[in-house]
Amino acid sequence: MTMFLAAFALFVALHSIPAIPIIRSGLIRHVGRAVYFVGYSTVSTLALIWVFSSALAMDYIPLWDLRPWNAAVTFMLAPLGIFLVISGLLSANPLSITLNSSPMLGSVTKITRHPVLLGFASWAAGHIAANGDLRSLLLFGGFAAFSLGTIPMTEKRAKRRLGCAWANLAEHTSVWPLAAYFKGEQSTIDMPLLLAVLATAALTVWLLFSGGHASMFGADPIAIFA
Repeated sequence: MTMFLAAFALFVALHSIPAIPIIRSGLIRHVGRAVYFVGYSTVSTLALIWVFSSALAMDYIPLWDLRPWNAAVTFMLAPLGIFLVISGLLSANPLSITLNSSPMLGSVTKITRHPVLLGFASWAAGHIAANGDLRSLLLFGGFAAFSLGTIPMTEKRAKRRLGCAWANLAEHTSVWPLAAYFKGEQSTIDMPLLLAVLATAALTVWLLFSGGHASMFGADPIAIFA
């Protein structure tokens, strides 16, 4: 338990402290942008590996009996989460986390203003139901809580960065999933959204029906239906 808490604390720190603008800009100024991103990516990956390995080293303590509906919850939430993460990274979205630097809003922002964060939370929450043990609750519950807790900080940073433009962009989307549609916002299927659908479908088929999940994590998600 102590090792897991230490690993998770490091994971949170690595994704919180460098995000502070003055710290991030100072590090980039001292080591250079390329060195910073390569080093940060490497350390973050190692921290994530430590989180998972320390969680797997914990004793298995069941919290509830598993039923087919538990896996069904995962089959709904995990692919949804993967889709939101992929589409969020590919889509233009100056209001949140993205790899696309365009100042416009992609179609996925009509679903939610923070698709990457809500997608990661959805993926993590889905895995809680399908495992039913203490270490999974701590691991995936921690990821879900961290993702949701990051949303207010992301909102604050976007407001500071965009100034008056933030309100003009934010009125066309919403933090709450699908709330923008109820406000009358219309959306079309753009290329990032289409690519995310195709990538999610391919990845889900590989993980569930081609042994991908079993080979990577040692567990067959559809075994409970056998």
